[in-house]
Amino acid sequence: MNPIITILGPTATGKTRIAALLAKQIGAEIVSADSRQIYKRMDVGTGKDLKDYTIADTEIPYHLIDVEEPGEVNTVFKYQKLAQEAIQDIQQRNKPVILCGGSGMYIEALLQGYQSTPIPSIIFGIKGDRDEVRRRITQRLKERLNGGMIEEVQKLIDEGVSTEQLYKYGLEYRYVMLYITQQLDYNTMFQKLNTAIHQFSKRQMTWFRKMERAGFVIHWLDLAWSEEEKMGYLLKNL
Repeated sequence: MNPIITILGPTATGKTRIAALLAKQIGAEIVSADSRQIYKRMDVGTGKDLKDYTIADTEIPYHLIDVEEPGEVNTVFKYQKLAQEAIQDIQQRNKPVILCGGSGMYIEALLQGYQSTPIPSIIFGIKGDRDEVRRRITQRLKERLNGGMIEEVQKLIDEGVSTEQLYKYGLEYRYVMLYITQQLDYNTMFQKLNTAIHQFSKRQMTWFRKMERAGFVIHWLDLAWSEEEKMGYLLKNL
């Protein structure tokens, strides 16, 4: 395969928006590297933020979002196969590919060629001050809870997705399910979920640092930079 562009980073750092801006600039299509956005009707809790794929009335094509039914089992190998097929399809149409997401295991497996051919990539990451990341995580959680996340989980339960499966999806789906089933009150749910997302963000950065130790070169963008500064850095280093 031809080299692709990867944009990674912990949750709540605005990866999708930057990937979409870059995609519009260079005519690329985006392949999601998120372990849960692959599921249909799991929109608010997984942070699909589909509005970010529209830049100045231009719809940026995206792949591996909304391709599985909730409750279906997804694996790294299954994701890798789907992602390779998507990348091949995009490249056969002579379009650049941007891999974007925060699932380090999926990104690493795809790029290093776990059970298959490695995919060359220039890798960019977004990271920032821990206090600012924590602030963004908490603010985004409040917005999602007020924006239909509880109703989304209730609807999944009504459709027959088991509470055990929701528990396995972790983070938002686990704790909102515990609230809906009256195992946690709202304030306890919020505090536990907020803490869990902060811990998840730290684990994401730990994985990305592990990738660097394994030989992956990640060009880091500062979360505090403006969109113009981020775009300038990306275009300069492609």
